[in-house]
Amino acid sequence: MEAIAVVIGVVIGSGIFFKPAKVFTDAGAPGLGILAWVVGGIITMAAGLTVAEIAAAIPKTGGLFAYLKELYGEKWAFLLGWVQTLVYIPGSMAALGIVFATQATAFVNLTDFQQKILAVGVIGFLMIVNMLSTKFGGKLQSVATVAKLLPIFVLVIFGLLKGQAHNFTPIVSDASTTAGFGAAILGTLWAYDGWINVGNIAGEIENPGKNLPRAIIGGLLLVMVAYITVNIALINVLPVEQIMASKKAASDVAKVLFGEGGAAFISAGILISIFGALNGYILTGTRVPYAMAKERLLPYHEVLSKENEKYGTPVNAMVLTFVMTTIYVATGSFDILTELVVFVLWIFFTMAVAGVFILRKNFPHLHRPYEVPLFPIIPLIGIAGGVFILINTLLTNTTYALYGVVVTLVGLPVYKYLRKN
Repeated sequence: MEAIAVVIGVVIGSGIFFKPAKVFTDAGAPGLGILAWVVGGIITMAAGLTVAEIAAAIPKTGGLFAYLKELYGEKWAFLLGWVQTLVYIPGSMAALGIVFATQATAFVNLTDFQQKILAVGVIGFLMIVNMLSTKFGGKLQSVATVAKLLPIFVLVIFGLLKGQAHNFTPIVSDASTTAGFGAAILGTLWAYDGWINVGNIAGEIENPGKNLPRAIIGGLLLVMVAYITVNIALINVLPVEQIMASKKAASDVAKVLFGEGGAAFISAGILISIFGALNGYILTGTRVPYAMAKERLLPYHEVLSKENEKYGTPVNAMVLTFVMTTIYVATGSFDILTELVVFVLWIFFTMAVAGVFILRKNFPHLHRPYEVPLFPIIPLIGIAGGVFILINTLLTNTTYALYGVVVTLVGLPVYKYLRKN
């Protein structure tokens, strides 16, 4: 049960509250929108089950970075850390800061500029907290984990029982397209993000061959059920057109169900959930550039690898991440940023899933306490899903996809220079 709780804790974040509008808009119909959540969950589960075999065979600290280094070489592991440092971590933090400010408008009216100021302010506050005390940041995380489950539970129960809209059809409309459905699936993958961390517990749980797949299947199934029922509850309460037009659909549904007072309670729970997710990224994500700098795998590694003498925290790496995050807040929106970070990470996720074939061919001597079931079907589903996501993003959101590709490729000469010197 503890392993299942870890899965749920790392996966559920802000996406379930803020992605429904984008998913239903891209899908073009209520039924297709719900299907997008199902397909996104299946791709995630196939990838998670596959990478778990690699994690069980290579139970090293560092997760995906360690797997890529063992299977593909240090260059590809460097490129992962490079895009995590420049795109994924600051982009994810910026997206969470933006939706925190968006959710805050449930309590106070804010202009777009004021929302960006608030986003930077809350990110800066949490960054300072984590600079001063990693232990306090960890305690914040525990409180937020409980808080984020409450609004989901309440919205599902009351939304299904008291909703009057019953807007579940059509399954497909004239506005639905294959590209749109792909974009809708991409939207769900931000909500499912975090699954890669599941493999990190492989070396720490008892009997991983038996308990790891149970944790992944059980945890992700519960997450899928939560996401699908929340979305069904939303379109059971409000017409799908209102969901599509809303920046904070969960709060709007809560207002219909419970009035202003009850909606304020749900909105506060959602704010705490986002606050906790943001704190989690700061707590763990800022360690990526620090760890890479310690390995001399970043420019100015002498500066970025330094810790604060008094608090023992990687202050310089945290300052770099904060500067990058502020730039993303100023120049992006929640949906643009999440699509960018999901695209970039799925390049490496797809490589990781395909890595199971390399593992079996090149490392047959490694002890594997767990093997992915239905091999090679499950890995191929994960690979096919990843390739579909990448191609669809290149076609439908070309500018940001190309930005992600360019940032990744720029890492190649940087790696060559660092290794040469």
